[in-house]
Amino acid sequence: MAEPTPSPKAILRGHKAQVHAATFVRHNERLATGDAEGWVVLWDLTIMRPRAVWRAHENAILGIRGWGNDKIITHGRDHKLIVWRVKEEDEERLSVSLPLEDTPTPRPQPWVLHLLEVNTMNFCSFAACLGDPKQGSSIETSSPTAEVILAVPNTLASEAIDIYTLPSQNRIHTIKPGQKNGMAMSLSLFHHNGGLTLAAAFENGFVSVHRLEADGSWTMTYRCQAHTQPVLSIDIHPNRECFFTSAADALIAKHPIPTSQREVDIGLQPNQRVVEVVDSPSDSSATSSGCKTLKEWEHALKIINTKHSGQQNLKVRSDGKIFATAGWDSKIRIYSTKTLKELAVLSWHKVGAYAVAFSVIEGSAAPGGTKAASSKHSAENIAKEFDGEPLQMTEPRETESLVRGAGMSVKDRRLQLAKTAHWIAAGAKDGKISLWDIY
Repeated sequence: MAEPTPSPKAILRGHKAQVHAATFVRHNERLATGDAEGWVVLWDLTIMRPRAVWRAHENAILGIRGWGNDKIITHGRDHKLIVWRVKEEDEERLSVSLPLEDTPTPRPQPWVLHLLEVNTMNFCSFAACLGDPKQGSSIETSSPTAEVILAVPNTLASEAIDIYTLPSQNRIHTIKPGQKNGMAMSLSLFHHNGGLTLAAAFENGFVSVHRLEADGSWTMTYRCQAHTQPVLSIDIHPNRECFFTSAADALIAKHPIPTSQREVDIGLQPNQRVVEVVDSPSDSSATSSGCKTLKEWEHALKIINTKHSGQQNLKVRSDGKIFATAGWDSKIRIYSTKTLKELAVLSWHKVGAYAVAFSVIEGSAAPGGTKAASSKHSAENIAKEFDGEPLQMTEPRETESLVRGAGMSVKDRRLQLAKTAHWIAAGAKDGKISLWDIY
């Protein structure tokens, strides 16, 4: 018999405008969502109710991310990037009235810790990582004193990228991938083999990787045009060995992350020892014959045609096994990171989906490893995934959780369930968030 159509475990209603961004914070206890009118809702996943609601920006929210257990970063189209302090005790003074509800008094805002004036003309959200990788594996689990590095489009040139640090708010680098790329569309910032690395995607379908050298310069180690339309999203595999892109076309691509430029021999003669550095493929035509050159890598590892155009907000799960996309056709699609094979289609929304977010899988490894979740069912399904079979949706696990939590209070059991569920959240044009539990 065919398996029943999967259905969401919960629907979170309250946004009046389309949901553009979502992220899990505080070890999966909370889900933060942002919409096209600048509103942020912090949902308590133990009771599926809002804990804090405020208008963070005067225009659409492009990105949202947690920083430690007490800070949330939002990036809006009002040219502002703001760091908010939202401790659990701060929630007590914040409104729980949802954007759909008309209230006579303005809703209070959390405390603003940092505010950066940035360029948001090209709809590109910020990227972030820790300044020192020794301080932790991600900014979501970092210490309160950790330095964070941000990447945003340059204020004047939308094809260039600025790098800032927090809490200093200083701009420390500007990367110029090339004027022919068009606007930067999506960014990812991370540490790889001891070097700060930026992966960037552009309006003309190109993606590139840039690595910070010891002398402070940036080297382009990879450049590829895997897409025929503007790239909509980019995300890095937790092991830092590859990254994935989706675009306005129907293609999804898997790319390498080289740490240096490759050496190209173009007919070196015995008496010639000229070495030139080629920064882009177009420059190679100016190189004299018989030279050995250094050139960025330019071939994707794998490209598939999904036949579904307009997949955006691509996110890789923390265990590195699967990734998801939000589709203009309203579908959430789950893919294998190994084969790029479509494993599941989550269908509930009737209008375009814009945002997806994975909860952090309990037991998944930090960058550099891909330790799977400890659940027996999870292991079985991951094994099936690598055999090319579809992923299975979970059945309600409250009974299982209650058995494991014998002797715990109802509140503690709900908290345990929220933290250990393999959530995927999807936000759409209808202002609703669907919450799914997927092994």
